[in-house]
Amino acid sequence: MNKKLITLLLGTTLALAACGSNDNANKPTNEGGTTTTSAGEADQIYKNKCSSCHGANLEGAFGPELKAIGSTLSKEDIETIIKEGKGGMPAKLIKEDQAAIVAEWLSEKK
Repeated sequence: MNKKLITLLLGTTLALAACGSNDNANKPTNEGGTTTTSAGEADQIYKNKCSSCHGANLEGAFGPELKAIGSTLSKEDIETIIKEGKGGMPAKLIKEDQAAIVAEWLSEKK
């Protein structure tokens, strides 16, 4: 019984930590009003929203390893998973515009 309670509390804590807010108020935009992206921005979003489950170096932890996710899933597939969730991963942990940035960055991991 105690193991189940500890597992539940740990899982809840991880999920709540992953739901932290980072609105990126200082996000750069180009003249057309769209967001300019960089690997650094995607990496920062990942660290803030994903690393608690997928590991700081994409090595996996509570969630699966992502080091070579681009070799098995397309950018679109990754973005769909980020938006809709999968397995134990809740949906919409990352805002839609940020989901596209992270999906593109992860799709390059092969």
